[in-house]
Amino acid sequence: MTQHPPPSSISDPAAPQGSGAAEHVSPLVRRAVAPNPGPFTYTGTCSYILGHREVAIVDPGPADPDHIAALQRAIAQESLRYILVTHTHLDHSPAAKILSERTGAAIAGCAPHTRASGSASVAMKNLDGAHDSSYSPDIVMRDGETLVCGDLHIEAIATPGHCANHLSFGLLEDQALFTGDHVMAWATTVIAPPDGSMRDYLASLNRLAARKDRIYWPAHGGPVRDPQRYVRALHHHRRQRENAILERLAKGDETIPIIVARIYEGVDARLHGAAAMSVLAHLHELIERGEAGSDGPPTLNAKYFRT
Repeated sequence: MTQHPPPSSISDPAAPQGSGAAEHVSPLVRRAVAPNPGPFTYTGTCSYILGHREVAIVDPGPADPDHIAALQRAIAQESLRYILVTHTHLDHSPAAKILSERTGAAIAGCAPHTRASGSASVAMKNLDGAHDSSYSPDIVMRDGETLVCGDLHIEAIATPGHCANHLSFGLLEDQALFTGDHVMAWATTVIAPPDGSMRDYLASLNRLAARKDRIYWPAHGGPVRDPQRYVRALHHHRRQRENAILERLAKGDETIPIIVARIYEGVDARLHGAAAMSVLAHLHELIERGEAGSDGPPTLNAKYFRT
């Protein structure tokens, strides 16, 4: 689930379309796009098929029968060994259970969602970002663990921030990283406390910037090329947002709706709810650092001030 256009044009903004068929995007990777386009999913959820003969699917997507059928057609002559899930939002994981029941493949990847308390977690239910309560993995992968699938090696990289249980997957033979909703070319990701954390998100970006991946394949939109440069731009973009929030607080803006109206002027109004949650995530971090304060627990309805 995403928020607004990216901070620069140094990535490939090509928008993959849902065609009902999987297409090769590299010799080792095929992509099928689910028919769930929208303001938070762009052209739809990208599911990736890794390998040949014995294969893995990354982010099987929503429980959409047409999309699940398209994935099964694409691997009809192959053996599905693993269904890999980056995180448990409803546009990513529900198809995993159905595919596993039909094929016997193991569900692997992120841990199940642990419900957090707080006003933002309630607000998330009004977006396409609620978690999949039916998700039950056979293998919970920890940071740095690797699965072998045929001739391929798939590494789990912990990338919390968008949500607490978010993983990315590195396909070592292709120097490719499947980034889920953590990094995308077309938009920045929503970070909604208490499940999302701006501090964790920025730390995850720094960690990816130090890696040597050649390309990113996000769960929405086209690939990110020159990824190290791009994640540094994302980090800079978030710090610019932080500075804009501090400036609004210094000018006397006290509430998140007023701050959103000022710094997200021109952004599609349908995305203002998501923008409000990212502002809240920034305020959480600013309060932790002692640069801002609130009249009570930091929530969407609190009043804030510059310290």
